[in-house]
Amino acid sequence: MIPLWLKITYTLFAVLTVAVYAVKYPPGNFLWFSDIALVLTVPALWLESGLLAGMMAVGVLIPEAFWNIGYFGRLLTGKRMSGLTDYMFDANKPLYLRALSLFHVFLPLLLVWMVARLGYASQALPAQTVLAWIVLPLTYWVTDPALNVNWVFGRPDNGRRRRMPALVHLGLLMVGFPVLVYLPTHMILQALFG
Repeated sequence: MIPLWLKITYTLFAVLTVAVYAVKYPPGNFLWFSDIALVLTVPALWLESGLLAGMMAVGVLIPEAFWNIGYFGRLLTGKRMSGLTDYMFDANKPLYLRALSLFHVFLPLLLVWMVARLGYASQALPAQTVLAWIVLPLTYWVTDPALNVNWVFGRPDNGRRRRMPALVHLGLLMVGFPVLVYLPTHMILQALFG
């Protein structure tokens, strides 16, 4: 159901990106949900798995929409819309490294296309929730707080100020992602492709 050329092209891109990121970023960077989606889309393509494609779509479509709004908004207007894409405009980062991050543009489109092609598996919501419940505490325990991967150490753009205890914040994320991000995406995908 998925063309071989797409499987090969995407796999080569993902392998290249992972190899470069492994050299340029600390290992905890791979715990970003978008990076997890980048990697898990490879088996989703090869296995033609509606469940894996659905999980990744549920997990990243809303955050990727905000990434794209921030990126293209700043690209077109020159105004910073959020800190989410600041690194894309950091001249200290090599252009090739920033170019690899453009997967944030095409990955959501690919995932929606895959779900449309393969069908949406309703098990994607609980499966992605379980994945998040593993990834978020792991991110909290093993990553550098300065990187704030998946925002486990506080709100983006909040600096180091804490408004609540760290574990309370983590607990709220573990409820917030499934309820505020995954559930609405699941409902839309279920209505369109269920």
